[in-house]
Amino acid sequence: MANKDIYAKLTQLGGESSLPESPEKAIIERVENPKKEMNYLVRFTAPEFTSICPITGAPDFAHLMIDYVPKDWLVESKSLKLFLGSFRNHGAFHEDCTCSIAKRLIDEIEPLWLRIGGYWYPRGGIPIDIFYQTGKPPEDVWIPDQGVPPYRGRG
Repeated sequence: MANKDIYAKLTQLGGESSLPESPEKAIIERVENPKKEMNYLVRFTAPEFTSICPITGAPDFAHLMIDYVPKDWLVESKSLKLFLGSFRNHGAFHEDCTCSIAKRLIDEIEPLWLRIGGYWYPRGGIPIDIFYQTGKPPEDVWIPDQGVPPYRGRG
């Protein structure tokens, strides 16, 4: 069982929290990895991610898949939820949103490996998918397919 002292510095979990005004103002909390001796995959799925078009202000929607192999730190999931929610009123293109999320997570938790798939719903009739990863995944970790099919419309 994990040492509860590793959770002592968390400020958002277990209390009332509101969405940050912007991704820059969002606080991503981390907790010490209690299983540092093991390489394993952590997956976060955000099927209802939203942001806005920086030009028109129209809403954009995506299904995000974030996979990472932790080293010393884990991302605390409520702080991740609030960070992702802060994009709701943030104007940026799909590429910028997807890559900014990856960069911020890398900066905060310094994972052994990270990848993000941003599966964006059509804008102007064209779906846009954005993929980024930090390098080759560790050989001793099972990395499943993200399982999000390409957009097919009405098929």
